Amino acid sequence: MTRKFFGTDGIRGRANDEPITPATVLRLAMAAGRRFRRGNHRHLVVIGKDTRLSGYMLEPALAAGFISMGMDVDLVGPMPTPAVAMLTRSLRADLGVVISASHNPYQDNGIKLFGPDGYKLSDDEEMAIEALMEEDRSEYAEAEALGRATRLDDAPGRYIEFVKQAFPRGLRLDGLKVVVDCANGAAYRVAPAVFYELGAEVIPIGVQPDGTNINKECGATSTALMREQVVVHGADVGIALDGDADRMILADESGAVLDGDQIMGLIARSWQRAEKLRGGGIVATVMSNLGLERYLKNLDLNLVRTAVGDRYVVEHMRAEGFNVGGEQSGHIILSDYGTTGDGLVAALQVLAVVMQEGRKVSDVCHIFDPVPQLLRNVRYKGGAPLEENKVIKAIEAGEQSLGDSGRIVIRKSGTEPVIRVMAEGDDGTLVTGVVDDIVTTIEQVSSA
Repeated sequence: MTRKFFGTDGIRGRANDEPITPATVLRLAMAAGRRFRRGNHRHLVVIGKDTRLSGYMLEPALAAGFISMGMDVDLVGPMPTPAVAMLTRSLRADLGVVISASHNPYQDNGIKLFGPDGYKLSDDEEMAIEALMEEDRSEYAEAEALGRATRLDDAPGRYIEFVKQAFPRGLRLDGLKVVVDCANGAAYRVAPAVFYELGAEVIPIGVQPDGTNINKECGATSTALMREQVVVHGADVGIALDGDADRMILADESGAVLDGDQIMGLIARSWQRAEKLRGGGIVATVMSNLGLERYLKNLDLNLVRTAVGDRYVVEHMRAEGFNVGGEQSGHIILSDYGTTGDGLVAALQVLAVVMQEGRKVSDVCHIFDPVPQLLRNVRYKGGAPLEENKVIKAIEAGEQSLGDSGRIVIRKSGTEPVIRVMAEGDDGTLVTGVVDDIVTTIEQVSSA
């Protein structure tokens, strides 16, 4: 069965265009409600969102759909994605829903669904929901069995305390000056509070959402402002979250960026020393730098790679018993604490090492030198350019040129007609040439 609505991370698109319309998300809620309305207990759904203007349109449509199926709804307002995952488990809800397009601009929005265990739904569950959306059988609740919607006013406090529990007992952030960029997104209230309550001096930025400025020139995908403020304020560290706070990028005291690969490597080393690392290494995606793989190998740890997408990282972690995984982009999954990427929990693990070692962030967190890596996106008009003989030969030639000192990753976007071409290796000039040759060949084949 071909997936019509769900992509690699829920449903996503331009707000008020299909499928991100009130009518379609109403059908989604009704179908998901039907799928998860199991057992004889009073059914509950937790709905959170980020700060996009379109959230005001989608939230009541989702709530109406679940209520019509006899499910109660707890509305938590703007809250990070990991907070909704945590609350779904904590409240013993049947389903958790996040209205967010993560790091995308405000014009986009999306729907992420979490099962009662707090994990994102499997492909099979998503396909089952899609099938129910296409059926003309809603199975509405009787009038006396309709659900109710309430506001869960203590949701921010619950999540703040949950995150603080991930910081080592007895350790404090006293004396640490932290710039926290909340991307004008879901964490604009809770993130500064977490670091302040643990003792840090906090300089919050990106905490004035207006519905249209989420991720705009701020946050984990646009770190210039955060890096600048670290230097201006003489801060010890900068932390940039994305719009729904499930990813995080750091900057050291000089404003130099530390990406998810550096963060995963640091946490792996720290947890290995504390004898709490499980699985014999970490799980990352095909995009993680070869430098990380080599660094872990020197620690006698493995780097297991999955397809791009934090859900695939989580699936492998659960199947094979790993407790650290993530993506270069800053999704860090620490299964000792949560079921999905959590920017705040990951940041606290890094800051714990900084405080324990008593050294500058640049000394503690820059743990390996990444090898040269280049990623280029190439648009194509249609067809299957990756199956063309010329493209296949260009990729094979690139692999031969890089040999054992590098690698190539080619993948199609799941949301647009774009092919992503990535290569890395010890020779940066060679890497650039390999990527350019493959991209040029794809462009030639596509335009023919």
